[in-house]
Amino acid sequence: MTSTEAEKDELSLTDDEEEFEDEVLPELQGTLSKWTNYLHGWQDRFIVLKDFTLSYYKSEDETAFGCRGAVSLTRASVTPHQFDECRFDVSVNDSLWYLRASSNEERQRWVDAIELHKQAESGYGSENNLRRHGSMLSLTSGTSLSTASTSSFKRGRGLKEKLAEMETFRDILCRQIDTLQSYFDSCASAVAQGAAHELDHDDLEDDIDLERLGPNSPEVHSGHNAGVRLSGKDLASVLRQHGGHAVDFKGEAFTFRATTAGIVATLSHCIELMSQREDAWKKRLEREVERRKKYEEAYKATVADKKPHIVGGPDYEEGPHCMITEDEFYDAVDATLDKLEKEEEKKKKELSLPKPQQVISLSPNHPLYDEINEVTSAHMRRLLTSSQEEEDILWTCITDQGDLKVFTRKLEENGIVIDPLKAVATVRGITGHEVCYYFWEFENRLEWEATLESTRIVEWLSDDTFINNNVIKRVWPASQRDACFWSHIRHITANSDEGPDSWIVVNYSTDHSNCPANKYVRITMNVAMICQTIIEPPANGGEISRDNITVKITYTADVNPGGWAPASALRTVYKREYPRFLRRFTQYVIDKTKDKPILF
Repeated sequence: MTSTEAEKDELSLTDDEEEFEDEVLPELQGTLSKWTNYLHGWQDRFIVLKDFTLSYYKSEDETAFGCRGAVSLTRASVTPHQFDECRFDVSVNDSLWYLRASSNEERQRWVDAIELHKQAESGYGSENNLRRHGSMLSLTSGTSLSTASTSSFKRGRGLKEKLAEMETFRDILCRQIDTLQSYFDSCASAVAQGAAHELDHDDLEDDIDLERLGPNSPEVHSGHNAGVRLSGKDLASVLRQHGGHAVDFKGEAFTFRATTAGIVATLSHCIELMSQREDAWKKRLEREVERRKKYEEAYKATVADKKPHIVGGPDYEEGPHCMITEDEFYDAVDATLDKLEKEEEKKKKELSLPKPQQVISLSPNHPLYDEINEVTSAHMRRLLTSSQEEEDILWTCITDQGDLKVFTRKLEENGIVIDPLKAVATVRGITGHEVCYYFWEFENRLEWEATLESTRIVEWLSDDTFINNNVIKRVWPASQRDACFWSHIRHITANSDEGPDSWIVVNYSTDHSNCPANKYVRITMNVAMICQTIIEPPANGGEISRDNITVKITYTADVNPGGWAPASALRTVYKREYPRFLRRFTQYVIDKTKDKPILF
C-alpha cells in the first residue's frame, strides 16, 4: 500500500468518525424558563446545546446579536430538581443555571442530550478508536508509523488512545513470536527424528561388518563413513518434509522493526503528552491556590461582618428560615405588583359567564344560614355603634388623602401579621347599590381585580349568596395562595326616611369539599364592603342626576395570609395596595355606570 493510499484510507475513516459523532450528538435548541434573580424571577430564554457548549439568548430573534452566557459541558453537573418535576440545574464550578422545561418529558430530553455531550467531550469510548482507524497500523504499507502517529497526535488524541495503540503493537509482536516459536519447534522436531534414524542405521552396519571382516578390518571404518552419509540423506529428507513451516525472515524483520518503531514513537508522544499535562496541572494548581486565597479572604471578611451573604436562587422562598432580608423580600413583591398593575392597564378581559339557571333563597335549615346572618349583622353593628373616640384609640391612620383614609391596628398571631384594616372613602356620582353590586358580581371580578390568576364559583347557595374560589397570582418569593369563601350581598333599609340607604357585601372564609386546601397556601378572610348612599336634592326640584348622589364607602378587612412572610414587608404592601385598590375599583364602577341609569 502506498503512502497516498494510506492517507486516503485515514481520511475516509476520519469522515466516518465525524458522521458517527454527528449521529450521537445532535444539536438541541428551544425555549426554557431560566432563573434570573430574586427581583425578576423566572424568565423565558432561548437555550442552544451545540459543540459541547450550553448557551442562552434572550429570545430566538436575538441569536444574531450573540449569546448572553455560555458554559462548557466538560465538567458540568446536571441535577434534576428533587421536587419540581420540570426543573433541572446545570452547574460548572461556581456558575449555576436554574432551568425549567414545560414538562417532565422535555426536561428529560434536555438532560439526556447534555449527558451525551459530556460523555463525548470527555473521550468516552476512545479505547476503541484505534481499532476503528486500522489504517494507522498498516505495517506492510510504505507509510511510516511515526508519521501516522504524529498526525494522530496533532489531532489531539489523548493518553488513553496511545495506550490502546501500545496494546495493538503488543498483540502484533505476540503473533510474530508465536510464528517464530512454531518454526523453531518444527526444526527441533526434525533434528530429533534425524538423530534417532542415524543411530539405528549405524548399529545395523556395525553388526554386518564385524561378522564378515572382523572388528579390526579397515572396511569397518569405511562402513561407518557410508552409514553417516546415509543418515545425512535421511536428515535432508526430513527437513524437506518440514519445509512448509518455514517463514519469511526478511518480512518478519521488517514488520518487527516497524512495530518497535511505532512503540518508540508512541512512547515519545506519551511522554510529550504527560509533559504537557504536567505543565497544565501546574498552571491549574497555581490558579486554584490563588482562588483559595481569595475565598479565604472573603470568608474572613464575611465572619468579620457577621452578615449572611447569600446567592439568590429560586429555592430561597417564603419561610421562617428564608435568608432573604425584609427589604429584598419587599422589593421582589413590589416589583411583581407593579408588573400586575401594568398588565391591568394593558388588558381588560370580557367575561360572559352565564348565571345559574336555578337559584333558590337560602333555607334557614342550611348549615351556613346562621353564620351568614351573624357575620353580616356584626359588621353593621360595628359600623353603627363605634364612636370617634373608640376609632382614635383602636385604629391608627396610615393614609390620609382627603376623600380617602386608611386605618390599621397592629396584630400578630403566631408570628403572622393579621393587621385588621379599615378604609373610608367618599365618591361622587355612584350609589351604594352600584358599588356593592360590582364588588359582589362574579362576572365582573376579573375586570377590576388584577391580582387574581383564576376565579370560579364552587356552589350557588341562593340568589344573593355563593361560594367562591380565588387563586391569587404568585408574587415571588412568597408562595402562591388561594381563598375559599362565601360571598353575600344584602340591602339594609334605613330606620327612618331621612337615614341613608345602605348596602353590604361580606366575603367570609369557609370550607368546601369541592375546594380542598392542598395545592396552595390558604388565605382566611373576613371582608366587608358597606356603602351608604347620600342624595342631595336638586336645586330646581328636577330629576336626580349623578351630580346629586354621593356614596360613603367603609371597607374592612381581617386577612390572615397564611404561611410566613416578613411583618414589615406585609405592612408596607398593605399600606400601598389598599388605597390603590379602592381608587382603582371606584373608578371602574364610575366608568361602568356613567352611561347607565342610576341604580338606587
